[in-house]
Amino acid sequence: MKKPARHLRRLALFAAAMVLGTAARASDFSEPWKNDDRALVIDAYEYNSIDWAQLATDKRIVGFINKASDGLPPPYFCSGDETEFKLCKALWKRHAVTRELFQTRKVVAKALGLNWGAYHLARPGNPVEQANNFVDFAEPAPEDLIALDLEGNDPSQWMSLEDAEEFVRQVHRRLGRFPVLYTNGKTARYIADNRYTYRLLSRLPLWYARYKPDIDVHFPMGNWQGYALWQFSAQANCGRLHCPYRVPGTPNDIDVNVAPMSAEQLRQQWAFGGLIDVPSDYLASIPVPISRAAALAGKVTITYADVATPPTFEEMVAVLGARWDKFRDGFRMPVVKTVPQRSYFGIPQYVAWKRTEQRSPEQLDAAFAAADPVSTASTALDSAKR
Repeated sequence: MKKPARHLRRLALFAAAMVLGTAARASDFSEPWKNDDRALVIDAYEYNSIDWAQLATDKRIVGFINKASDGLPPPYFCSGDETEFKLCKALWKRHAVTRELFQTRKVVAKALGLNWGAYHLARPGNPVEQANNFVDFAEPAPEDLIALDLEGNDPSQWMSLEDAEEFVRQVHRRLGRFPVLYTNGKTARYIADNRYTYRLLSRLPLWYARYKPDIDVHFPMGNWQGYALWQFSAQANCGRLHCPYRVPGTPNDIDVNVAPMSAEQLRQQWAFGGLIDVPSDYLASIPVPISRAAALAGKVTITYADVATPPTFEEMVAVLGARWDKFRDGFRMPVVKTVPQRSYFGIPQYVAWKRTEQRSPEQLDAAFAAADPVSTASTALDSAKR
C-alpha cells in the first residue's frame, strides 16, 4: 500500500509543479513573451538592418523605437589640423545620414501601422543642450514615445544621474511631457534605492533592460511596481542557435521588448509621458523607528504608523477659498448687512444711527428726523464728546 501512496504523492507533486510552472509563465515577471497576448516592441539603431515587409508579418509587434540623438550635436564648422578637420567632417556626415535614416524609418513604421518612438543616448556633457539636441533631432509628435537611454551609473562614461534629472526637466519644458527611462537592472536599483534624491528619474515609466527569464526577485521595487517595457532579448542573449524571441526581418542582435499588456492596451497607453504617482498608503504612513540594539540583534519587522492622509487638490482649493473669503470680508464695511433699510438713509442718518444705542424702529425714526447734516458733518461735536 505504501508504493501506490508514494506514487500518488509524486503525481500530486508533479501536478503542483505544472500548475506553478504555468503560473510562472503567465507572470509578467517570468517569460511574459511566451504569452501570445503580450505586445512586443522593437528598438533599433542606425546599424541594424530591417526588412520591413518581413517584420510586418509579426502581428505581435506593436511599436518601433529608434535611436535618435547621441550626446551633444557635432559642430557644423570644423577647425584644427588636417586629422581633426577630417574627423569633425566625418562626425557631422554621420549625424546627417543618421538623421535622414531616422526620418525615413519613422515614415515607413507609421505607414505599417506601428507606434513610433525615439530615444536619446545619454553622454557626459551639458544635459540641457543634450535635451535640445534630442528634441530638435527627433521632432516627436504628441503621439510618439520619447525615452532617455542611461546605459550605466558611471559619470565618466555616461550622463550622471543629476544631469539626467536636468535633461528630463528640459524635455518637459520643451514638450510638456516626460520621457520614459531606459536603464539596466543595476542602475535602476540604485535609482529606486535613492528615490528621494532622484525624484524625477524614480517616477518615470521604466523601460527595463535585463536578459534573464525571471526578474521577480531582481526588480527594483520603489516608486516602480512594474515596468512599461522589458527589454528581454538582445545581442547578449540571442545568437544563431538560441534566442528568446526572433522577429522576422531583423538580425540576431536586434533588441526586443515586451509590454505587460495586450497590443490594444499598449496602443492606448503609448507615449506614456506622465510620472508615476506615489501610492496614497505610502504617503499616509511612516516607519516606526527601532533601537540600534534591536537592529543589531537580528532581523526585525518594520512597522508603520498611520499619519493624516494628505489633503486632496479639491480640499486644498476649498480651504484656500474659505480663507480668501474671510480675508476679503475683513475689508467690507459692517453696515452693508446691518444698517436699517430706509429710502432716505444718507450720511446724516448713518451718523445719528451710530450715536444712538437704541435699535427699535420708532427710536431710529426719531433719531433720523432730528439728524442735522451740518452737525453730523462737523468734528466739533465729536471732540466735545471725547
